[in-house]
Amino acid sequence: MPYHKILESQIRKFLPEKCLQDESVCNFLNVVSRCYATFEKDKNISEHAFDVSEKEYQDINSNLLKQNEIRKQSILKLKEAIKSMDPNASFILENDDDLFSTISFLEQQIKKSKELANELIKAKEFAEKAMTAKSDFLSVMSHEIRTPLNAIIGTILLLQYQDPLPSQKEFLRVLEISSENLLSLINDVLDFSKLEEGKIVFADRDVELLHFLNNIKMANQSKAEEKGNNIILKYDENIPDFVRGDDVRLGQILNNLVSNAVKFTKDGTITIETLLRENNADDVLIYFSVQDTGIGIPKDKQQIIFERFIQANTNITRDFGGSGLGLAIIKRLLELQGSEINLESEYGKGSNFYFVLRFRKSKINTIREEKIQTFDKQDLKGLKVLLVEDVLFNVMVADGMLQNWGAITETAENGAIAVEKMKENNYDIVLMDIQMPVMDGYDATTEIRKFDTATPIIALTASISPDIQQKVTNVGMNGFITKPFNPNDLYIALYENTINKSTKKILAG
Repeated sequence: MPYHKILESQIRKFLPEKCLQDESVCNFLNVVSRCYATFEKDKNISEHAFDVSEKEYQDINSNLLKQNEIRKQSILKLKEAIKSMDPNASFILENDDDLFSTISFLEQQIKKSKELANELIKAKEFAEKAMTAKSDFLSVMSHEIRTPLNAIIGTILLLQYQDPLPSQKEFLRVLEISSENLLSLINDVLDFSKLEEGKIVFADRDVELLHFLNNIKMANQSKAEEKGNNIILKYDENIPDFVRGDDVRLGQILNNLVSNAVKFTKDGTITIETLLRENNADDVLIYFSVQDTGIGIPKDKQQIIFERFIQANTNITRDFGGSGLGLAIIKRLLELQGSEINLESEYGKGSNFYFVLRFRKSKINTIREEKIQTFDKQDLKGLKVLLVEDVLFNVMVADGMLQNWGAITETAENGAIAVEKMKENNYDIVLMDIQMPVMDGYDATTEIRKFDTATPIIALTASISPDIQQKVTNVGMNGFITKPFNPNDLYIALYENTINKSTKKILAG
């Protein structure tokens, strides 16, 4: 039989041929050959095992290197995260490459962050409560201030109806202008917090713009004459007679600008100018400008004057008065309507404040509006009105206006009495105060709507915030009038909800 190749090589080299004839020698050689084969097999197995172990070692070593790199990067990222949370932690982490200590430090930072977050939540809740308290306070103050002011303005109007003497007319005009200026100031102060929160509700009603601008001019004429100033109104005749918008907010803007122009001008001219910029199918874009020949504003002060409580210099409040809120309010009111206030001024030569506003076109006709403006005619003759109001002066004012138009008025001093009167009588319309003792206007309206869903109910309120407006609608009221109301607003509310509505039904039938 063949021997192992190494053994065969040795046999040929060292063993004589005759020895291969000996059986015992052959047996020995067979054993040696098998040993060689076994040895080689074991060697191959050992070498294979070594190769496998070397590869496993390399793999393990490579994995360890990767894990070590991951660890380093993890520690680095953790340190960066900690430093971003607390820059002062850098000196603690610079020489510390231990993952566990880094994680421990991070846990401490997370704990501090959670504590801070809890403090912030508490501060936020406190701020929200403070804001609610502030809103409630302003709502109460709005009602308490506007209610007597409503009586003052209304009484002036009633006196004007009674054909006063020429000398009395001048006194009444001064009272009217002063009360309107006071109302404007109150609006500025009470509305400022709502302006900051963007919670102003803009009305959408018909405005006869030329008549409105003449009123602005007349309201400031007396003060202008005291300072030797002349107010000029330039009106673009291409502007429609009537537009739809918020005349109260527009009045705040223009009255502030005109009164400022009068305040800072002596023996000069104030010009109120309007121009039609766009005339579209559904709306118009109108340019408004208030120019003066007064003291002007330095270039470096022309931006800061629009910040709240800021005047161009510290002497202005002492020399000219003012709260520093007017221009800030103008800026915010225009921003909320998608516009902006612009200024051109040269120190010592005067200023020009201008802006553009978009108005919807009005669908009312001139004849009806002229009729509405005629307050001394009995246009509402026979109209039965239930006036629900607890303040005697307000009852006197509203009743005087209603009687002047020929309406028949019954009164109720609280909501509970109003509910009973509605059960026993028929009225064409109800004027419902919101804040009253015994039963307020909301609860009274809710009770009335259980048995009468047809009679129009108009809310009388000193403040028409978004919450109040929504609540007025939710309880079933047909609209609202803000105190102190002018005769035009009251008349339009009565006309639209009674006479005009009836006319439309007849024509439709």
